[in-house]
Amino acid sequence: MTYLKNIASPEDLKKLDIHELKILAQEIREKIIDVVSEKGGHLAPSLGVIELTIALHYVFEAPKDKIIWDVGHQAYAHKLITGRIKEFDTLRQYGGISGFPRREESEYDVFGTGHASTSISSALGIVAARELKGEKFKVVAVIGDGALSGGMAFEGLNNAGHLKKDIMIVLNDNKMSIAKNVGAFRRYLTKISSIPTYHKLRYDVWELINKLPSTIVGEEIKELAHKIGDGLKNLIVPTMLFEELGFEYFGPVDGHNISDLIDIFSKVKRIVGPKLVHVLTKKGKGYSPAEGDPTHFHGLGKFNRTTGLSERGNGPPSYSKVFGDIIVELAENDSKIVAITAAMSTGTGLDNFAAKFPERFFDVGIAEQHAVTFAAGLSTEGLKPVVAIYSTFLQRAFDQLIHDVCLQNLPVIFCMDRGGIVGEDGPTHHGTFDLSYLRIIPNMIIMAPKDEIELKNMLYTAVNYGKGPIAIRYPRGNVYGLPQKKKPKKTPIGKGELLKEGRDVLIIAVGSMVYPSLDAAKILSEKGIDAAVINARFIKPIDDALIRKEMEGKKLIVTVEENAVNAGFGSAVLEFLQVINAKKRILNIGIPDKFVEHGNPELLRENLGLCCKGIAKRVDEYLKKEKG
Repeated sequence: MTYLKNIASPEDLKKLDIHELKILAQEIREKIIDVVSEKGGHLAPSLGVIELTIALHYVFEAPKDKIIWDVGHQAYAHKLITGRIKEFDTLRQYGGISGFPRREESEYDVFGTGHASTSISSALGIVAARELKGEKFKVVAVIGDGALSGGMAFEGLNNAGHLKKDIMIVLNDNKMSIAKNVGAFRRYLTKISSIPTYHKLRYDVWELINKLPSTIVGEEIKELAHKIGDGLKNLIVPTMLFEELGFEYFGPVDGHNISDLIDIFSKVKRIVGPKLVHVLTKKGKGYSPAEGDPTHFHGLGKFNRTTGLSERGNGPPSYSKVFGDIIVELAENDSKIVAITAAMSTGTGLDNFAAKFPERFFDVGIAEQHAVTFAAGLSTEGLKPVVAIYSTFLQRAFDQLIHDVCLQNLPVIFCMDRGGIVGEDGPTHHGTFDLSYLRIIPNMIIMAPKDEIELKNMLYTAVNYGKGPIAIRYPRGNVYGLPQKKKPKKTPIGKGELLKEGRDVLIIAVGSMVYPSLDAAKILSEKGIDAAVINARFIKPIDDALIRKEMEGKKLIVTVEENAVNAGFGSAVLEFLQVINAKKRILNIGIPDKFVEHGNPELLRENLGLCCKGIAKRVDEYLKKEKG
């Protein structure tokens, strides 16, 4: 490591010439690959923006100038350049630095990000504040082509162009999402192709070729003419699009040519007003396995640096994989089932469904609001839309859940992956609020399976319900490896099950906390405490009759959930007890009123007391306190 070890801040970049900056880029690339191969993380996105990051910090004066990273999972090079090289080995580990920009972590992290399409709006807010305060600094928002598929990004672009504020947008176009996810761009290409000026330019190219002697005009020349025509389209289309929105457009620029990037940023920096620099990059740049399979290397766990192969055990599959298998099985016998995802077909387990039923699969891009209302529209025509989405991303469509689905009582099925603690991606990705925000909405039914068998039964129940919206919430991680039954059976709506009888304490657990609660009951029995355990299965409606029956004679009622305690499943039980005027002591165990940091999921659950020992300890301490 020749140069990276001497980079304490972006100011140190300015001491290097172009050749040295290129060597620095390679050193950063090697460092990121080394650390991510050991810790896991978002590899391909960060490898694709190393030269871009160097150029931005070389030209601008951070932290005085503000650089905002959309989504934020491509900010690893940014962290290394801004004084965090010594801590970089702790990336995404408990107590270490975050995998995303965090305001509390560094003054260079201007705005915390983790969800897509927020950079332009937040940057414009900073620009407006700058002018109100009479200050002078530059503001740059770096947004990837995938994040540009989110409606919020276009809202920000529209407002920025209207206000004519001095702001720079850097569009990182890595060809991974923009053509696939943003259908409007395809239509725009068609529109441009029909414009007479564009058509004449292409015609003139062909005329030029036709005038050349036939002895030198071959297939290679004809192919070149096609490429020239396509090149004209690539130049004209984005220029017109962004200029129509009020931006001066510059590019496209090679995102891996540091010299060209520094040159364009230095020039555009001096121009006042809204401007957009279009940068072309390659996701996974410089690491052949990531270049060859950027989707897999977008975000992953530990892997072999030499081979690029992930370190996977021989254990049972993930909940996502099981869900994907189940929905394919159900869809084979029900042509009304359609699946919707917001740019997460692989992550949610829908890739096999997409391959087998392409006409019934819809990837709407990073547009969760649209996904929900789109599903609502499908349901009005008698189809059975299944929206597969991470819990943390569904919260982006809260109004659509209320207004477009639940208010009209439409039978849309929401399969919420990554419910509860997610792990190393931290507070922007933990799914710790879904039970709370869904429970307050009328007409919504909420289920949570304790294992893969219940997941199959619940999904079967949901697609055959047809009376209103249903949400199924399951965790990140592997299932228990239980043998799947060939035929699923319906789960009675609002009915739990008694898994263990007991005389002293009643534990009512939901979803991922059911088996830990059963194990906690065993620990409590060793202390002379006999605990009954209910698998609630439903967060809404709860099984009033079962709870009323089993709470009789119990010293304490305990609720356990991997969700925020506030307004969660425990609150539902509390409300029920109040309604029936039951004078019962109750202990709600769940996630306290705080954002949970990043780290190993099991470690985080241990720290929160969401494990068998933690549950047993809380119950034992409560009883001892009441007795004493």
